[in-house]
Amino acid sequence: MRAKFRTTLLLTLSLFLIIALAACGGSKDDKSTSDDSGKTETSATDKADTSADTGSKEETSPYKDKYDPPVTITTVWGVDPALKFKNGETIENNVATKWAKDTLGIDIKSLWSVTNTNNAYSTKLRLALTSGQELPDVLVVGNEDPQLIQDLIDSGAFQDAGALFDKYANDTWKSAMALDPNNWNTYVRDGVRMAIPILDYAYNNDYLLWIRQDWLDKLNLQAPKTIDELETVMEAFKNNNPSGLAPDKVVPLSIGFKSSMNTWMGDPSWIFGAYGTIPQQWNVGADGKLEYGSVNAGMKQGLQKLNEWYNKGFIPKEAALWDENKTSEPAVAGTAGIIPGPYWMSGWPLQDTVKNDPAAVWKPIALPTGPDGKAGRHGTAFNNGVILINKDMKNPEAFFTYENYMFSNLADPQPGGPFENGLFKGYDYELDANGQAVYGDDNVPGGVVNAVRYLLVRDGARIPDAQMKALLNLADGKEPTTRMEKDLKNNFGKETPAAAVALMAQKDAGFMNMYTGPSTETMKTKFDYLKKIEAQTFNEIIYGEKSADEFDKFVATWKSSGGDQITTEVNTWYDGINK
Repeated sequence: MRAKFRTTLLLTLSLFLIIALAACGGSKDDKSTSDDSGKTETSATDKADTSADTGSKEETSPYKDKYDPPVTITTVWGVDPALKFKNGETIENNVATKWAKDTLGIDIKSLWSVTNTNNAYSTKLRLALTSGQELPDVLVVGNEDPQLIQDLIDSGAFQDAGALFDKYANDTWKSAMALDPNNWNTYVRDGVRMAIPILDYAYNNDYLLWIRQDWLDKLNLQAPKTIDELETVMEAFKNNNPSGLAPDKVVPLSIGFKSSMNTWMGDPSWIFGAYGTIPQQWNVGADGKLEYGSVNAGMKQGLQKLNEWYNKGFIPKEAALWDENKTSEPAVAGTAGIIPGPYWMSGWPLQDTVKNDPAAVWKPIALPTGPDGKAGRHGTAFNNGVILINKDMKNPEAFFTYENYMFSNLADPQPGGPFENGLFKGYDYELDANGQAVYGDDNVPGGVVNAVRYLLVRDGARIPDAQMKALLNLADGKEPTTRMEKDLKNNFGKETPAAAVALMAQKDAGFMNMYTGPSTETMKTKFDYLKKIEAQTFNEIIYGEKSADEFDKFVATWKSSGGDQITTEVNTWYDGINK
């Protein structure tokens, strides 16, 4: 009897022990709950792979959905001077840091913060690096200073982020990263991925043309599909202007190249794309090797065409002095007929044109093709910065708990999810008396603040193709149901879905810059000079100060002055990442 009781007792205790371990272990099959805005919606299939095989038994991972007691992650902040706070909060202590502690058991501590004017954030990071100051557990750096990223990687202060990503990132995050495997290339050292790319929306700066449809209609013209047809339209816009503007007041094609011939709005890179190259980036050549687009033979034809258009008054006389924002000015003023740029321009800046010309109607069209039927545009990188993880961080898995939650719930918020209405109630949305989400400064007490910038990683989490998929759904007539679809319909220009369709009709026309590695040895000493003679030569040809044959001399000089050596170094890197 006593033996039987002992056996029963042992079985009962064993059962309680198993239940207790299951409750406390935070295994990948658990579903955790949280209060406030964050009821955890992460499914079991979207968790990180948190088991560790020891060969004889499965070892419980340190990764948890919520940490009790809380764990600490240190970081630093470069605060946008335009970022607003409310309720007495700061970047160090706000609704997002409170949410992280309450929902995930993660206490985010700031080592320092700085208002990011005049590159103050980069400057302070460089000082911390050179003076041996303490570096944070998690460091977020934008692509605005690519050399700083490389210097941080090479400092030896950070660990193999790729291995951590493989172990702890959830399926949603991994699938998003896999949309462009080249994301990692810039941050690889001897095969080790030293930083995690911060994903951004795909196609964000890919080009199409925005054209005054009301002018086309009054002239009984169709949207141009070729460079030749584009010239016919520009001629009519200038010399037979439907709004009655004098020829010298019309900018048929508003472009500029003060900053670059390959930038985010208003540049002429797509003109060269019609002749088979994209300038100022590294493209895959006919032989499969990388070539610098500005020395491709197609550049000569594009420069000749721009010179013709300059002489005819189709492009601004001051194009070499116009930056991206300047190219938008005649478009908004109602004096430009065409402007190249991204799919989102219907919302900004083009929606303001009607203030100056109430009859103005902008429509998106595909890029015109060249004599061989080619169309080309610069592609948009799928990332906008990096995450570095300190080699001495005690709980690196906790960062993945945080970011996995973001990818599962914020990257593409679904109905019923914790962020279906917005990020934080009282910050970017409010609920009315009927429990319906309302937005805008008039509806949110104290006004709306951009609380997404309070998050540990900029923008929280983005899936590169999510926004484009949502736009195509809207273009197909789908009623918006997800938060992203609603946001796109309510806050972007009404032509944005149509622009997405036009962009995707030429999906293969986008060409990414295929060299994303650090500056090569010869780049460090020669590339500034090569870029200087490039800009000078191209401007002289466009303005008619030199003939198009000057391009051939430029190419020869470029090659002999370090360009050939840079090309060799670039291809050595490219071959290495493609082994």
